[in-house]
This record gives sequence, structure tokens and C-alpha cells, in this order.
Amino acid sequence: MTERDSAWSADSTNDTFPTRASRRRQSLLEGEPEARWETLSAGEEPDGTPVAYGPDAEPDHAPSIAARLTGTVPYGTVPYEPEPFGPELSDARPFESGFSDTRPFEPEPGPFEPEPGPFEPEPGPFEPESAGAGPIESQPTDTDLPGAEPGESRPLEHGRPPRGAFGAEPVSELPPQPADPPATRQRASAARTGRRSFLTPDTAVVPAETGLRGALTRIGVRIPPSAAELTVRAHTRAVSQHWPGPRTIAVVNGKGGANKTPTTVMLAAVFARNGGGPVLAWDNNETRGTLGWRTEQGPHEATVLDLLPQTGALLAPSAQSALLARYVHHQTEDKYDVLRSKPDVLASEQKVTSRDFDALHEVASKYFRLNVVDSGNDETAERWLRMLHHTHQLVIATTTLEEHAEAGALLLEALRARGGDYEQLSRNAVVIVSQSDKNGTAAQAQAIAAGFTELARSAVTIPFDPALLKGRIRYGSLRPATQRAWLAAAAAVAEGL
Repeated sequence: MTERDSAWSADSTNDTFPTRASRRRQSLLEGEPEARWETLSAGEEPDGTPVAYGPDAEPDHAPSIAARLTGTVPYGTVPYEPEPFGPELSDARPFESGFSDTRPFEPEPGPFEPEPGPFEPEPGPFEPESAGAGPIESQPTDTDLPGAEPGESRPLEHGRPPRGAFGAEPVSELPPQPADPPATRQRASAARTGRRSFLTPDTAVVPAETGLRGALTRIGVRIPPSAAELTVRAHTRAVSQHWPGPRTIAVVNGKGGANKTPTTVMLAAVFARNGGGPVLAWDNNETRGTLGWRTEQGPHEATVLDLLPQTGALLAPSAQSALLARYVHHQTEDKYDVLRSKPDVLASEQKVTSRDFDALHEVASKYFRLNVVDSGNDETAERWLRMLHHTHQLVIATTTLEEHAEAGALLLEALRARGGDYEQLSRNAVVIVSQSDKNGTAAQAQAIAAGFTELARSAVTIPFDPALLKGRIRYGSLRPATQRAWLAAAAAVAEGL
């Protein structure tokens, strides 16, 4: 800004370049007549050069930008037309005698022509149309809300859930929030402008961690993982998921010795070690279940019969999860809990009705995110049938022995013949074929698995491992190949949850 422009942008009370308004105020204070306003008035440039201003005088310089915008134009200047800064300043009018020199801008009337581009209204309170505006083409529905019948689609009242849909008092009339939050609109605007986002997708690949590639990584040579390691990572991710609500897995086969208990133990161990949430292995066998014999015992000898009378207390709102430790046996290495049966008594002495099973399952679903239920051999038992009622994923456990595989196939066919939810469980079942005979071959296990392709969703095989034959079962005692096989089996099960 030049010195001349600085002088023009001075305050309206500046004595050197008085404005018309300031001169009028000064004249009124001094009692001078208003006619003095129209006479020539003298001033001087910042360098001392005198200069006169009047109605017909033409100054040799123009007001500064600040004077143009604020309207503080000296009295007596000729009409000034500012340089066009945009469409707003192109219609500026000259100052006339008898008017204030701070007049607001008044554009010429004409049709409104918005700039090209999508119209984005500013966020604000929602204003519904009047009653006579016409019918609304589409309304949100409450199909997915509690209380709606399957397939029913009812329009919402003013965008709110129906009264009493959630078992509470009617929701107050609140103005609906904008459907598109400001952050989303900003991202959409940035996408339209073509600006490159500072956020980049996560494309980093963790280098190899196992095998020879992992050894090279540990000495500083970053090697990408092999296809086999990527598969293991995908299976680990699958079994590490948490689902919206508790899930129940039922391990079944009508034939004894079909590897149901080892299958229950290994599935519980894989999910607990990777998922990080509470997992329960539950012995639902009324005829001398052996789940307690193949797992670690806690500091007590409680069984399902001890838990059953306490279901009411454990379901109370004030009940604490630590109280359940009195009735379940924690596995310190594999991080899951076991609810034992009592194999030293007859089935008639530990009979569990459908109502008892419902109470036990409610307790298990309250304190555990995943329940893996080991079943007995009686497919007509009341507790066995009630188990299927609560099952989300059915697992057929079998070995490479033909009678075990045939019993599993007959069970799937019987469930499919019943229709409804039983048929759905059968079609979505996972078959786990364990090579329990050390003299068997992998080809035998693959042949059994191939025979279930038309009966179940998936069939996987487990190689022979002596750590599964007898005694306590620990995931860490298995061979690496067996661990990977059980991880793949659990990932197939997790797909149905």
C-alpha cells in the first residue's frame, strides 16, 4: 500500500482528509450552517502539497481498497467506479449529494442464476412438508425392528420406531438428525474436487514369521510370507472373530468312539486361544461322559449337577462372573472352561430335562461368548434334542472307520428329513474326519470326507497324532501339522457362525 493509499484508509475523524459525515458533525458542533458542506474544502497531500476538493473536482488518485469497502470516501469527490473484483462490485452506484456515503450495496434485480454443480443445503433442523403438499413416495420401514413379523413392512411415524417397539415408553418427538454427517460431506466434497486424500489404504504385508523365510526375517532380511503361511493367517483371522451374541456349537455322532470328545476339546482350545473371549466346553452326555477325564481339573469337583440348582442365582442381575468358577474347570494352558458331567453315576441319576437344559444354556450364554457342547450317543434323549434347538453350528465328528462315518451320514439324513431348522442345520453342518488309527492313511480320510460333500457344507480331515489318543489333551502337545489342521477345521466352523 502506498503512502497515498494509507492516507485514504485513515479514520473518518482524520483532519487532513475529512469525510462528508465528519465535516457535517464538526459543523454542527461549531454552529456553522450546512451550506458550508457544499463549499470547496482544502486539504493537503501527505507530502504537504495542498489540494482542493469540490463537487466538480477530479482528484489525481483514487480511494484505497479499505475506503472502497467501508464507504469512507472524502466529501466532494467525483463518482467513483471501483475495479471489478467480482459480480458483487460490478453494480456499484456513485455517491450522490444529500445521501450518506456509507450506503449498503444494492444489486440490480434479476433472476437468480446459481453456479453449476450439485446443490448442497446447509445442515439444519428438518422442516416437514405441509399436510397438503402431496403423498410421500417412500417412507422408511421397521422391518428389522423388534416386534415386526417376518416379512412385514410397516411405515414409520415421522421416521421413528413404532411406539412400544423396544418395550419402553414412547420415544419423544425429536428432530431427526441429518442423514449425512459433516465429515462425510467433507469427504464427498473432497472427492468432487479431485484432491488426493492424505489417508492411504493399509497395504503393508507382515513379513514371513515361520520356516526358512521367518528365519531370514529374524536376521534382518524381510521376506514375504509363503502361500501356506498366508492360509494359516486367514484361518487365524476367521477363528479370532467375535459375533454379535453368544453362539453354540454341537458336536454329534450317534456312534460311540467317533472322536466327539477330542473334537470338542480341540475346537474349544482353538477358539479360546485365538479369540480372546470366554469359551465353554460342555459335557452334555448322560451316559458317562469323558470330557472331564480328558481335560484339566480345577480346585474342586463340581459338575453340571452342582450348577443346575444355582442357575437362578447366577442369572440374577447382581450375579458376578467370578462366581461361575465354583462350577467350571479352567484350562490354564488353552484358556477355556469345562463344565463336566458326572460319569460315576447312572444316567437315571443325572437326568436333565428340556427345562433344565434351557436354564443351563441361559447361564452359559450369559457368561461365555461361545459354547461347544459334547453330546451323548442317544439321539432321542430329551437333553440331546434340546441341544439341537439352541445350536447355531452342527459338527459331525467321525473317524476313518466306516461305521463311524455311516452313523454320521445317517444322522444328517435324518435331520434333513425332519425339515425346518433341522434341515438347515444338516445342510450347514461341518464334518471333521480324524485319522485316529496310526495305520491309516491320509487317502482314507480324504475318501471319507469326499463322501460327505453332498450332505454337509464342508468336510475337513485331521492327521493322526498320538497326543489325541489318551490322557489329557493339550493343544501345545500336538504336532505342527495337526495344529494347522485343527485351525483349518475351526475356521470352517466359524464360517457358519
